[in-house]
Amino acid sequence: MKPEIAVIRIKNLRLRTYIGIKEDEIQNKQDVTINTVIHYCADKARNSDNMDDALNYRTITKKIIALVENNRFSLLENLTSQVLSIASEHDWVDFAKVEIDKPHALRFADSVSLELCYQKQSIQ
Repeated sequence: MKPEIAVIRIKNLRLRTYIGIKEDEIQNKQDVTINTVIHYCADKARNSDNMDDALNYRTITKKIIALVENNRFSLLENLTSQVLSIASEHDWVDFAKVEIDKPHALRFADSVSLELCYQKQSIQ
């Protein structure tokens, strides 16, 4: 039987952090919106209905919240990379994608966003 791939989506996680290089960005927290997609093999969880056999999205989300709210970032690239590290840290994760929006970063745009992806290397 083909393994079942579960897709966890954490949508529009709205947090506040220090992000940027301008003086007002260094002094004042700003809103960021985080979207995370995580793929993992869900065979064990699907067949057992046991939490120990599933990837715990609540634990992942709490780690992301702690990272974002308790740190300062100059670059969106660095923040996105660190969130991606959390999303992809479990051995079961085959693929992860993180997109972080920084609303009002540009005068005539709703937001600026950056997206990074992780793909587990297959062993052949």
